[in-house]
Amino acid sequence: MGEYEALNEKSAVQYVRSHPELQEIFRSGGTILAREIGDGNINMIYEVYSQAEPERSLLIKQALPTIRLTGWPLTLDRMRIEARYYAIAGQYVPHLLPRIYVYDPDMALIVMENLNRHLIMRKGLIQRRHYPRFAEDMGHFLAQVLYHTSDLHLDGEAKKALVKEFINPELCKITENLVFTEPYIEHENNRWNERITPQVRALRADQALKHQMRALKEDFLSKAQALIHGDLHTGSVMLNESDTRIIDPEFAFFGPAGFDIGAVIGNLLLSYASHEGHTLDAEVRQDYQAYLLDMVVDVWENFAWEFANLWAAEADETMPPSYRRAYLQKLLQDTAGFAGAKMMRRIIGLAHVIDLESIEDEEGKALSMSLGLRIGQRLVLERESITDARDLVYIAATSRPLYPFRYEES
Repeated sequence: MGEYEALNEKSAVQYVRSHPELQEIFRSGGTILAREIGDGNINMIYEVYSQAEPERSLLIKQALPTIRLTGWPLTLDRMRIEARYYAIAGQYVPHLLPRIYVYDPDMALIVMENLNRHLIMRKGLIQRRHYPRFAEDMGHFLAQVLYHTSDLHLDGEAKKALVKEFINPELCKITENLVFTEPYIEHENNRWNERITPQVRALRADQALKHQMRALKEDFLSKAQALIHGDLHTGSVMLNESDTRIIDPEFAFFGPAGFDIGAVIGNLLLSYASHEGHTLDAEVRQDYQAYLLDMVVDVWENFAWEFANLWAAEADETMPPSYRRAYLQKLLQDTAGFAGAKMMRRIIGLAHVIDLESIEDEEGKALSMSLGLRIGQRLVLERESITDARDLVYIAATSRPLYPFRYEES
């Protein structure tokens, strides 16, 4: 057994040189260099590359024992969770994941393919890029992983064995706090644009919203429906016009399937709201927002169609079609609720998103945040009335920002 040691740029190169299975990537035998990339908040990420042929490269992702932003201790076991998620999901959708070269449990790191021809989706959406494969790829990914790790496919013994492997209490607690608890109380971790303070106060006073949030939190804590990525936002997707990859599954555990689908949809809708501030030309903005809403519908419909077909192929006479339809409708309602929860926490909680934070005009930023907050609130409150993905996007399309409004000082 080795001993954990945080890498630096020099030792990252030494690490690669010490592993013969990685030498094929650098077969020219020239100088190998490393540079740190990423924000380094909970992980260190190094790009290791050949000086002579920079396209020959890989990434090392190493877990840190604390969160730099807060100083909270954080389990290194999350790298085992990530590696195991890649292994399980890779049985069904290997083409939608990065290639993994090495998993080192002692050093709490993974060596993986460098997706340097891909862009983080969140950044591409800010630039109003179009991704013709994304909805189909994401729908396929969600259907395959969520179905094949659920009780609909696995027998009880196999499912419980997998649940045991993915017990992830430390990272689940972070999600529980940041998504379901802290945004709705006075807490030192919360922050928001002061221009929307009246809206935040009104949201926190909404007892119907608190009721629904408590129900969503209960599902998150107790509903081991399928193996979920746990942090599947547009910052966990790297893609280009022809290829999609899912990354960073360290928050994975067995939870409610709608949490993953809702995270994807909620982040698409955060992008939708952000263009109130990013895209000032009304016609261009409306066209791109319509594209994003169509993408939301397409993600759900691709997922639901494939999931239903997988289930129908294995269902027996004890599982009537009416139950399958009711199951998927409930899953859509869960998806809407979790989408709304994910949106609101990114606006008034601890960790914000560049979709909104990168808006230069402060008035435009407040307008976008107000719209995102309103959409999220309505998705949670109105989720039980949703029967179709178009109902979900109708909520977004008919929501309006509450800002600007008259300030009332308390």
